[in-house]
Amino acid sequence: MRDAMRNIALILTYLGTDYHGWQVQKNLPTVAETLEKAAAMIVGHPVHMTGCGRTDAGVHAKGQVANFHCESTMPGAEILANLRRYLPEDIGIYSCKDVSPRFHARLNAREKTYCYRIWNSDAPCVFERRFVAVMPEPLDVEAMKQAADLLLGRHDFSAFCGNAKMKKSTVRELYAIELSRQGQEIQIRFTGNGFLYNMVRILTGTLIEVGRGVRSPESIPALFGAKREQAGFLAPAQGLCLEEVVY
Repeated sequence: MRDAMRNIALILTYLGTDYHGWQVQKNLPTVAETLEKAAAMIVGHPVHMTGCGRTDAGVHAKGQVANFHCESTMPGAEILANLRRYLPEDIGIYSCKDVSPRFHARLNAREKTYCYRIWNSDAPCVFERRFVAVMPEPLDVEAMKQAADLLLGRHDFSAFCGNAKMKKSTVRELYAIELSRQGQEIQIRFTGNGFLYNMVRILTGTLIEVGRGVRSPESIPALFGAKREQAGFLAPAQGLCLEEVVY
């Protein structure tokens, strides 16, 4: 029985550029599949890797959490060393430890923080190009901050969900949105109790439209419970990174 097996939790980081997201997909390279293949070689049987969130194709992670069950008696430190040996350079494991048999990386998560990076300049961004979305037109950061404040709280974020067939609740709570400019880069950090499919990228696209003057900050409340086409565009994947998960 699964409850009698060991439950191993990983904290990991990855560069999402060459992966079609977290979730296993047929004939496509994904982070979960890469991890499952490496872990299976180490513990000697197939495993299923459960992530705290299903990041999109091209999205990065600094603090993704995952867990898997196994029968192996190999010490956690040895599993960690072997994972580091077998995984490609764009996936790294920070820690590997035994946890409660009922721990679930996604269901037990209480809070997640994502960071979206915008290169807001027409100057070339060579070395960070995999981690930022290039948007050279001027953006009104103060207006974006006003709009971000109106997004906070518990709302129906259906307009910010990329899954048109979503059957579960689209109500989520945003605890904080920190928006700052550092030189030519704008960073937006979203912290909430959970995020819908594409939610952070659509939130970002909406804030960018405010920054461009396409929509006003005051228009934000009307988007709660609205349809997808009423919110902003889907911001590019490479600017997004999962930073932290709290349990």
